[in-house]
Amino acid sequence: MGSLYRIAFGIGMIVMVASAAQADDWKVAKDEDGIKVSLGDVAGSQYKAYRGVTTIKASVATLRSLQEDVAGACAWVHECKSQKILKHEGDRTWTYTQFNTPWPVTPRDSVLQITTVEGADGSLMRNLLGDPKYIPEEKGFVRVAQVEGYWKLVPKGPSETEVTYQVHTEPGGSVPSWLANKFVVDAPFNTLKALRERATK
Repeated sequence: MGSLYRIAFGIGMIVMVASAAQADDWKVAKDEDGIKVSLGDVAGSQYKAYRGVTTIKASVATLRSLQEDVAGACAWVHECKSQKILKHEGDRTWTYTQFNTPWPVTPRDSVLQITTVEGADGSLMRNLLGDPKYIPEEKGFVRVAQVEGYWKLVPKGPSETEVTYQVHTEPGGSVPSWLANKFVVDAPFNTLKALRERATK
């Protein structure tokens, strides 16, 4: 499921904070290397939502540029195999991502609708919403059934940004609990760490 979650995240973001899949009772699962990962229960789901928070010494504009390079972002999104833009219209972008999964789990893919909202304070919200029926399913992949989440970029100075990455997914098919539990921690941690390395090098 790690890959599945990654899907959510490589692709993008959710519907905003007041989403139907809003998690409750967040608990810190990992706090290391300046990155804090928390997990929360989502009503009606056996899969936890994850939230990763860190501060990166880069501007909102720099981070936005890295995220909007959809194909290139696959290099820093956890377990991303390939990623591309399907359509761009106004402030909305549809993306398609394929994820790696360990044997014997069938690889996952995901279609996301990403909506970008600019704040008056210079912040940026990139809301992620799964759109699994946007294109036909690909042979050899299980389509992620549901994705909700967001990237939130808040300036903390001229060249420092607080980054929050929150996602909940329903991966579809059968995913072992050990993999799901590992993914929800690894996906936000590894993605934020790799994004930070890319933004500050």
